[in-house]
Parts: sequence; C-alpha cells; structure tokens
Amino acid sequence: MAKTVLDILAANGAITKEQAAEAKERIKDERRPIDEVATALGVSERDFVMAQSELLKIPVKFLNGRQVPFDVLKAIPEDSARFYQTVPLGEANGMLEVGMVHPEDVNAQEALKFISSRMNRPFKVFLVTPSDLKKVLESYRGLSGEVTEALSQFSQDLADESVRIAGGTRAEPGGNSPEEAPITKMVAVILRHAVEGRASDIHVEPGRDKLRVRFRVDGVLYTSLFLPLNVHSAVITRIKIMSNLKIDEMRVPQDGRFHAQVVGKEIDVRVATFPTSFGEKVVMRILDPEVGIKTLPELGLEGRNLAALEEAIRRPYGLIVISGPTGSGKSTTLYALLNILNQEGRNIVSLEDPIEYLISGVNQSQVRPEIGYDFANGLRQILRQDPDIIMVGEIRDGETAQLAIHAALTGHLVLTTLHTNNAVGIVPRLVDMGVEPFLLSSTLVLGVAQRLARRLCEDSRKEVKIEGRAREIIDEAIADMPQAMRSEYEAAAKRGVMWEGVASPTCPKATRGRIGLFEVVEMTPELEKIILTGISETKIQAEARRQGMATMRQDGIQKVLQGAIGIRELLEVV
Repeated sequence: MAKTVLDILAANGAITKEQAAEAKERIKDERRPIDEVATALGVSERDFVMAQSELLKIPVKFLNGRQVPFDVLKAIPEDSARFYQTVPLGEANGMLEVGMVHPEDVNAQEALKFISSRMNRPFKVFLVTPSDLKKVLESYRGLSGEVTEALSQFSQDLADESVRIAGGTRAEPGGNSPEEAPITKMVAVILRHAVEGRASDIHVEPGRDKLRVRFRVDGVLYTSLFLPLNVHSAVITRIKIMSNLKIDEMRVPQDGRFHAQVVGKEIDVRVATFPTSFGEKVVMRILDPEVGIKTLPELGLEGRNLAALEEAIRRPYGLIVISGPTGSGKSTTLYALLNILNQEGRNIVSLEDPIEYLISGVNQSQVRPEIGYDFANGLRQILRQDPDIIMVGEIRDGETAQLAIHAALTGHLVLTTLHTNNAVGIVPRLVDMGVEPFLLSSTLVLGVAQRLARRLCEDSRKEVKIEGRAREIIDEAIADMPQAMRSEYEAAAKRGVMWEGVASPTCPKATRGRIGLFEVVEMTPELEKIILTGISETKIQAEARRQGMATMRQDGIQKVLQGAIGIRELLEVV
C-alpha cells in the first residue's frame, strides 16, 4: 500500500522504484522538500499534484490559463495569500474555493479558518500547482501592484537630486509638468479601479503613519489600499491640479470637479477637500453619465407610493420635496421625475450643485456660491426665465425655502430636496426654516423620504425560513401596515420563506446595486388643518397612517418578502 507521494509516482510510472527509494534517502539526509526532489527527478507539476491528491484525498483544480476575478481575490488579503501560499480560486454554492500547494500546513489552515469565520463563509480546499499559485499571486497586481510600481518610480525620483517636492508641488528638470510624474499614474490607477469596481466614492485619508484609500461600493466603504504617508502631499496636489483647486491652500475645505476618460468611459468626478489633524482628506464622487436615468419603478417605487408621486407631478403648480440623508438617492429620484416631465411644451430650469447628469431639453445651471451665485440668488433669476417647472437641488437655508414656496405659490411646479429623517419631518423642518404655515399648507403637494438598501443578486440568492428575530420584525411590520396592503403581505409571510444573499463567482458580495425604500405623505385637508392649527409630528404621523402611508421600514419588509433585499440589508439602513 502506497504511503508517500513518491510511492504513488512510482506506481503510476512517473519514476522507477529505485528512484523513489533514492529520493527518500535524499529527503531524509539532505532535508530537502519532497516537491523539489521530485522535480529534480523530472516529475512534472501535473503528475506530482495528481499523486499528492491521491494520497491526501483532496481534489485538484487546474486553472488552465483562467484568470481569477478581482472581486474573488479580495476574499483573502494579498499579504496573507503570499505568506501562507493560499489563494482564492472562485466561489460555488456559497463556498469559497481555495487553492493550496501545501494543504498540510497547519498555520495556513488556521489562517483560513480565521478568514472563513470573519467572512461567515465556509471554504473548500483544492490542490494547485506551484505555477498556478504563482499566476494567482500575480493577479493581485491589479490595484496594489500597479501602485507599488508607481511608488517605486516615485522613490527613485525622490532619490534623484534633480527632482524636488516643495510646498506640495512638483518641480522637474526641463520644465516638465506634474502630469508627467509617477504620482500621476498612481492617481489614475486608483480612479480606474474605482470605476471598474462600480465605486460611487473614493476616500483618500491621511493617518498617523499611513495614507488610506477606501472605495464606497453599494453604500459600503471598503479599504482598498494603504500608501506610505510621504506620498500624501503629492497625491493631494495631483487631485487639486486636476480639479483646478488652490494647491497652496490647505487650511479650509475646497470643492471642485474634473472630467476624465477611464476604461473607455466618460466620467465626471466631484472633488471635496477637508483639513484634518493629519493633513488634507479628499473625497471624490464618481458621476457616470452612462448609467442613465432610471424610471420610478426601477428606483423601487411601487403601489401607493408610485401612484401618489405620478399624480403629484401632473399638478400644474405646487411643491414636491424629496427628503433623506446624504447619499440616499434624492438627486437620482429628482432626475427620474425631470425625465418624465421633460416635454416640448414645458420650460424646465434647474439649479444644481453639482450637475450630476445632463438631460437634453432641460436648462440646467450650476450654482457657484464663491461668486455669490447660490440657490437663493439663482431662484430669483429663474423666475425671470419664464419657467413652468423649477428644480432646486437642495433647500439649505430659510431664504431658499421661502423663495421656493413663493415660486410654487405663483404657478410653478417646484421640485427640491431637504434633509430630514422621515416624511412627516418635512413640514416641521420647513416651518423651522421660516416658512409661514399658511403658505406651506397651500403649496406643499407631496413629501417623500427615502433610503437606499443593497439589492440581492437574483442569480445567487437563496430562500431561507423566516424564523427567530426575523419573524418578529416581519410580523410586527405587517401588523402595523395599512389595511389595504396588509392582507397581501400576510399571505406572503405565511409562506414562511424569505431570501438572503449567497456569494457566487458572478456575485462575490451577494449584492449588486441598490434599491430605494420610500415613504410618501400627501397634502390633504386634514393635514392642512394640522399645519394651520398647531404643528405636531405625532398628529402628522397619525394623518399619514390615515392616508395609508407605509413607513420606510414597512416598504423594506415588502421588498424583503419579494426577494429584492435581505433582512440584513434592510436593518442596515432602517
């Protein structure tokens, strides 16, 4: 009975019995690794790993030139992969497939168990050839490798006396511009990987001893890269040059933007700097016009919410307010509404900061507070442009709020956004900003509040039983739903199943994209009376329930039962 890989190789005819015996002696006397001795005897990688598989009862996986996707590589950090000689190969049936050359390595097995518990995902070990292992490790070159190459060149330039960094700017011999420096490549690589990874924001954050780069994907921040702190000044300067910002001003925040072509896509990037105790931080918001403007159902609006919003935008005048925190999709909802309203017989004018997507036929204007052209001044000018529909990007102060109300009062349909926690908070917030209650009651048509939840991948989600805390949350939300919608979702909940995300080769995070959770309050005679006789959020909440309003949490429960999102994704935002 075979006891070693060498015995199996001899039995399979890859080597002779004499060679196997001689090899065993060399391993014992010289303490050489068995794979190294086998290679010296002319054994191929494939033959060796097949014999190893037969002995250890571990399946083999040959890559045959196949590339491991970047999203899969992120399951195991590069440093860990190199140290333990353990690489991710793919994902199947919710399990992470892992390739190893030495599966008997106890330390590597312990590291895998730790990574698996942290990801809450089981793993399955496969044997791989050393050359396949090397190719996968080279695949990590993606982001960190390219940046490392640029850093290496940057270090060489610093060592060269003809290259200096002074005051955050770069001076090179022969009048060369900063664009020619290796730091330019570093920023370009970061931008490219952000676009390829569908990131909405890039955060460049200085710390005590490192410069951290994070990408926000589907609303979640992921650390993508750490850079040495000595490149901080050059990276920030490069971004400022691209955004036409003052490179010598580091004490106050600055805003800018630039246009770029990345992996064949035309994108706009909005830049904001912010002074911190360790230096300037930069956030870059990526605006991709090719994403296109979505329809209201694509955003997640359905049932009563969709009907109420479609009816409101058919009004000839009035105020429609979309509310929610930063990054909750308010602007995307406004663009969807403008796209519906954009018709030949209407003059639509917008004030935005910034203009995120260009809509043909809409007169879009970028406010510039630094020169006195803010939302309030812009609104005064818009009224001289004979508008039918006005879009104000955001109500930030009392003056803008009052001007928007007066525009709605004088025969215009006004769309705008506001920051409140929910729909019933819109009315008290506007009154707090100085809007007279009697004007608000006669102009406000509709208030919408929204959040964004990560959407489950349809091709990798799975049904699970509704039980435990999930059952309590769902039953509680359904019991409190308006009667008109309760029966439908009671039936869905009685099925006893919902969906949860499962990582797969096509969807490693188990989610892709986001969907809106909404709540909508309409202006009614009863709500007008509440506004005029004494505003109270409790009274407004009671009126909203009478109207049949579903809260964002209840709207989210509907989407959980439909399989659009999981209960975990709902509780992250509501």
